[in-house]
Amino acid sequence: GPAHLFRLAGKCFSFVESTYKYEFCPFHNVTQHEQTFRWNAYSGILGIWHEWEIDNNTFVGMWMREGDSCETKSRQTKVHLVCGKSNKLAFVSEPSTCVYSLTFETPLVCHPHSLLVYPTLTEALQRRWDEAEQLLYDELITDQGYKKTLKEIFEEAGLLKVTEEKEVEKQNKKISLEFETVEKCSKEYKQLSKEIKKLKDLLSQHGIAYKGNSGE
Repeated sequence: GPAHLFRLAGKCFSFVESTYKYEFCPFHNVTQHEQTFRWNAYSGILGIWHEWEIDNNTFVGMWMREGDSCETKSRQTKVHLVCGKSNKLAFVSEPSTCVYSLTFETPLVCHPHSLLVYPTLTEALQRRWDEAEQLLYDELITDQGYKKTLKEIFEEAGLLKVTEEKEVEKQNKKISLEFETVEKCSKEYKQLSKEIKKLKDLLSQHGIAYKGNSGE
């Protein structure tokens, strides 16, 4: 994300509302502590730093997910970043059960370009974005296709979390590409044969019999 926001890392900001104290630690977590003397006063995690909320190619907030369990799901919090004179947690609400909304004011986001996504990307990803823009302009991809490409770019940059299914798909694709030519397959086979020979020698050194044929 935006490098200038990293100076908030390692700091925590609190906000007290009625009997609850909320604490937001950027790039770490959000917690809630009940300020009462009840024996079972609640104190827990409302979310752990997970990914950015990106809208109109701008960082608009931080998602803190996978907090303490709440009925059938985990608590999660969206932290909205707004311009303010000082760094402070200004407002907390719970728009739906176990989904919290925090407003964090900071002078670090007051500049109109301070939350643009494009400058935070590598040159290679910026080029991909430029190409997608051109394709959209030339009407060679739909708006939906453009958004899908942007999402993939943001995931690759680590701004958005990749779903587990996608991660598995990515790994499988990687494996299939490794053996796309006979040369690659032969090279890999020779390498594995060498490793097997080393392991067999190691077993015989320790007096362990190796059962199996060379085909295996």
